[in-house]
Formats: sequence, C-alpha cells, structure tokens
Amino acid sequence: MTLPLQRLFSRFAVHSFLPAVLAFGVAGVAQAQAVAPEPVNVVHIAASGFLEVPQDWLSMSLSTTKEGPDAGTVQNQLKVALESALVIARAAAQPRQLEVRTGQFSLYPRYGSNSKIIGWQGRTELVLEGRDFAAISTTAGKIQSLSMGNVGFSLSREAQQKLESDVQALAIERFKMRAGEVSKSLGFAGYSLRELSISSADQGAAPFRPRVMAMEAKAAMSDAPVPVEAGQSTVNVTVSGSIQLR
Repeated sequence: MTLPLQRLFSRFAVHSFLPAVLAFGVAGVAQAQAVAPEPVNVVHIAASGFLEVPQDWLSMSLSTTKEGPDAGTVQNQLKVALESALVIARAAAQPRQLEVRTGQFSLYPRYGSNSKIIGWQGRTELVLEGRDFAAISTTAGKIQSLSMGNVGFSLSREAQQKLESDVQALAIERFKMRAGEVSKSLGFAGYSLRELSISSADQGAAPFRPRVMAMEAKAAMSDAPVPVEAGQSTVNVTVSGSIQLR
C-alpha cells in the first residue's frame, strides 16, 4: 500500500508544480517588459543629395522592312541589307567607344481578305552604341541599306557607378551635418547613430532610362553624320535614420 501512495503523491506534486513554474515564467517576462526603459532623446532625421551629369552613352538603331511573295525572298533581302550594314559598322567598331550588335529580326505572313497568305513581310535591325558620339553618328550616316530608327541617351556603366557613389557620399555627409546641427541646437554635446537606411531614386524607373526620340528616315544617298545631342542624367539619394542625443 505504501508504494502506490508514493507514486500518487509524486504525480500530484508534478502536476501542481508545473502551473507554478509557468505562471512564474510568464510573470517574469511581463515584469522584464514592464521594466525595460523607453528610449529617450532619440531623433529621426533625413538628408538628401543629388547630382546631374551629362549623358555619355549613345544607342542608335537602324532598321529596314522588306516585303515579298514568299518567306525565302524576304529573308534573303533582309540578310543582304543587314550584311551590307555590318561591313561598314564592324570596320569602325571599338570596345566601349562604338559597339555593334544586331537587334530585332522578324518575319511574318501577310493575309488577304479570304484569310489566305498573299505575301510575307520582315524586319531587321542593327544597333550602334558607345561613348564616341561622333564615330557612331558618322558610321550611321554611311549605312545606306538601313534607315534610322531610334536614338537613346543614357549613362555608361562606369559613369553611373561613379555618380551613385558620389551622390551617396554627399547624402551621408549632409546627414552627419544635420545630425550635428540638431544635437547642438537642442543643447547636447553630440550624438550616436542608432539606425540608418539609404534609398536611391534611380532604383526602378527614373533617372537612367534612355531618352528616346523618333528620327526621320535619312535621304537615300546621304552619308552625312546624323546630328545628335545628349541630355543630362540625375540621381537622388536619401539617407534617413535615428540618432541618440548625448
């Protein structure tokens, strides 16, 4: 009879002890949360910086459209026109100064009123791009087998990276200056940084999207340079965060 009573007592003691432990743990967490001091003398500030620089990257597309009674004829016409343009463009190509690449190449049927194929139409494109505006415009003027399409200006990778780095440094310096001014004006000797975030306006849509303009087809026998003029690119960086006055 003694052993069962001891087991019964042990089970009763365990079941009674667990709620007490859990209650003590919850009470301890609540007390710790209640005792945690609220941050004081914390100020949230923000500062921005921006720079504007000339666009140094030109992208120029040339294209032609051909029509014919069958797909093979149209495809051959496009091939001849593109190869003729590539001979001229490759002769002037230089890395990062004038780069050459083929663009869109499409071939599709034309339908009559009876929904039957009455012919074929195709289009081919050549893109000249780089930092040497004069070489690109001169080369484009020499190509007679393709007509002018679009012209876009933007920043080169090198210029874009340097601009972003310079603007970020400018925004951080303005943030530090403002933080010092705020702490001094409120009667504090200085501050320490609590948190910081940096956002750039060029993320997504805006600053470095090329400006595209429609160009009229050049005269058939003209080999004069195509007139071009670059614009400006702007990037804006905002630095925001909180400081602890001390």
